[in-house]
Amino acid sequence: MTYVETEIASQPECWRRAADLAATHRDVLPRAGERVAIIGCGTSLYMGQAYATLREASGQGVTDAFAASEFLGVRAYDRVIALTRSGTTTEVLELVESLRGKVRTVAVTADPNTPVMSLADDVVVLDFADEQSVVQTRFATTALTLLRAQLGLHSEAVEKDGRRALAEPLPAGLVESTQFTFLGRGWTVGLAAEAGLKMREAALAWTEAYPAMEYRHGPISIAAPTTATWMFGEAPAGLAQQVEATGARWVEGRLDPLAELVRVHRLAVAVAAAKGLDPDRPRNLTRSVILADA
Repeated sequence: MTYVETEIASQPECWRRAADLAATHRDVLPRAGERVAIIGCGTSLYMGQAYATLREASGQGVTDAFAASEFLGVRAYDRVIALTRSGTTTEVLELVESLRGKVRTVAVTADPNTPVMSLADDVVVLDFADEQSVVQTRFATTALTLLRAQLGLHSEAVEKDGRRALAEPLPAGLVESTQFTFLGRGWTVGLAAEAGLKMREAALAWTEAYPAMEYRHGPISIAAPTTATWMFGEAPAGLAQQVEATGARWVEGRLDPLAELVRVHRLAVAVAAAKGLDPDRPRNLTRSVILADA
């Protein structure tokens, strides 16, 4: 078994622990009414986008998500959250350091022995969700669970769906698809983008991700009998039928969207295995992007 398979299987238990931690970190996590920015790179960016939409949609306050390298800095925020598994990513560290004394920063990280610990004003350490694999799975979903629980949007039902996602077989023949498109609405747009990234990283798969209503505006032209379209959350009316009319496979997300992402994690490993790839050692990738000239 690869590292990533073990890490994928541990997610529901990590979610439970993160949900319990949310209450103990109430003072450092955003409060209702605060203006918040959340920053990250790669997977952390997509988790940040999901959280930003969840927080605004629940009436908790203005929330923006940025790639760490693209933070605008033109709005006034009460708090900036940095998602960083490694605590060493150059763009994240440079931004957090530049914000010192200007706005309160909170780092959510997996490693307590990294530079971000001394740069951020507050830190939440999810060391139980750290990973040996380069490909992020459980840290990302655990960090989002922490933030989701702090909004009052996590329940035991999510963990139950996570266990179902691990136990139930993947749809027969899905591994053989030549192309995968992931769709979302609202907060699940970020999850769809992350699903596509996981498939590219672990399995070198051809993937795309879109807001569900945008799929009709051009991207559906790629749909064919050898492709699959996977919906996170409730689909727009008629979209499933339109995709199926192309001959493409439609995968309906019936579990909590975070649990659906676990199913994609499993698919990525299965596709990697079918191609003879090692998902623990993805091509051209490292655990953290550290720029030598920074």
